[in-house]
Amino acid sequence: MGPSALRIAGLAEGLRGLGFSVDDIGDIPSPIPELCNLEDKNARYLPQIREVCIKLSNMVSDVLKDGAVPLTIGGDHSLAIGSIAGVSSFLKERDKNIGLIWLDAHGDMNTAESTNSGNIHGMPLAVSLGLGAKALTGIGGFFPKVESNNAVLIGVRNLDEREKGLIADSGIKVYTMKEIDEKGVSNIIEEAVSLIAKNTDYIHLSFDMDVCDPSIAGGVGTAVKGGLSYREAHLSMEKIADSGMLCSMDMVEINPILDYKNATAELGAELILSAFGKRIF
Repeated sequence: MGPSALRIAGLAEGLRGLGFSVDDIGDIPSPIPELCNLEDKNARYLPQIREVCIKLSNMVSDVLKDGAVPLTIGGDHSLAIGSIAGVSSFLKERDKNIGLIWLDAHGDMNTAESTNSGNIHGMPLAVSLGLGAKALTGIGGFFPKVESNNAVLIGVRNLDEREKGLIADSGIKVYTMKEIDEKGVSNIIEEAVSLIAKNTDYIHLSFDMDVCDPSIAGGVGTAVKGGLSYREAHLSMEKIADSGMLCSMDMVEINPILDYKNATAELGAELILSAFGKRIF
């Protein structure tokens, strides 16, 4: 229901208002979890998620081949396994490198061995860095999709204990909410973009709505207090737009059942517009 909520919030109309030509390819059909057999409790619904991510990877790659910008909306964050695979495959064929900015309250760096819940939406960053189930890391025929020194995790404030070790060992650059409080989000984004720009050609932005404080984004599955404010979230998007490096984006973890008057989806749509260059004047 996340994609529908963003459509209802006027996302396509807003992008057209910025001068973009918008082609809504529609949803990728995915199985209903309640009707699926749970084969592995440490990687729940892995075959089904793999199938959807392969389809998404191919679609994203095709969009880039058409010279367009893929914007993937969801839905839970496991879809980033597919979108990042598609972008990375496209750039790899052209001897280009992908940089990754991952905005999230959580690390999403678990594997089947470290997870407490078995939910794959807690694993997509690890998968993109080449860690975890080969059925997921091997999508597209190669791994990692992103080198750890070309990826930045921003806004994190809730990590599993074993996940902390995986993050430390990976070498990925992490900015916690404490560091955002101390340095300011503008400086953090500038540092992140500068770091990524050293070795990459483009940025893929993966934005989890739970990076925002629940007071402004309550319609998420795993809300954590102490997140980005309204202006901090918009400023983050505006600074990334200013970099001129954005080539693709995910906007995920919007659950209308938990929302109030579609407020979270409306904010998500606004943030996408800021990432795509909307300015005050």
